[in-house]
Amino acid sequence: MVQENGVPVGMKHYPAEFKADAVALYRSRPGATIKSVAADLGVNTETLRNWTRAVDGRRPGVRSEPLSAAQVGGDDVQAELAAARRRIRELEEERDILRKAARYFATETRW
Repeated sequence: MVQENGVPVGMKHYPAEFKADAVALYRSRPGATIKSVAADLGVNTETLRNWTRAVDGRRPGVRSEPLSAAQVGGDDVQAELAAARRRIRELEEERDILRKAARYFATETRW
């Protein structure tokens, strides 16, 4: 990719406030997918996913691992609970996508 001043051409830069608002919007819409919110805002799906992970304290592109028993303590229990809730949201999103795909293919196979 061609770079200009060390930044790949074509990459957009968003203000920190916009990023925070986008993540807050995603989280405030129960049942909304990252894809749908990103489309509404006009940003790339992976961009919004990376912003969400950054707010969660995770590096973009890195899946969180469950905490070991040795790591569980007072604050660690809260961190583990937050990680479990994030994972539940991810799994619910995947489930919803699979349900939509199943409905789509069910209608496509009817004669």
